[in-house]
Amino acid sequence: MAELKTKQTQASVSAFLDAVENEQRRADCRTVLNLMLAVTGEEPKMWGPSIVGFGSYHYKYASGREGDWFVAGFSPRKQDLTLYIMAGFDRYDELMAKLGKYKTGKSCLYLKRLSDVDLGVLEELVRASVEAMRSRE
Repeated sequence: MAELKTKQTQASVSAFLDAVENEQRRADCRTVLNLMLAVTGEEPKMWGPSIVGFGSYHYKYASGREGDWFVAGFSPRKQDLTLYIMAGFDRYDELMAKLGKYKTGKSCLYLKRLSDVDLGVLEELVRASVEAMRSRE
């Protein structure tokens, strides 16, 4: 069975964020960092070379594959600021309708910039996802 490549590391979150080239993206990352820190109560950790994660949980699939992953996280990708909403979005239709301009993947929320979304709604979304993930533990 293949081993998960993205794992928690000892790399510095602050140094990683300081290296984000785009000034607006760097500022947005600091805002998201503070939002997720407040919601999770967990210190940020680097997961792999480019994801800032908060907390962790253990998962095990019916196939036998298992591992550890963060409860909430984000990454300043080149195209978008990606937030990892591990509970997915299906149960959050009402919040998503009020959020603003975004795109989604299975558990990824893609934002061009934080000014495109309502930060209060974003915090509610992150909080609901974190609570959903913690209730699974």
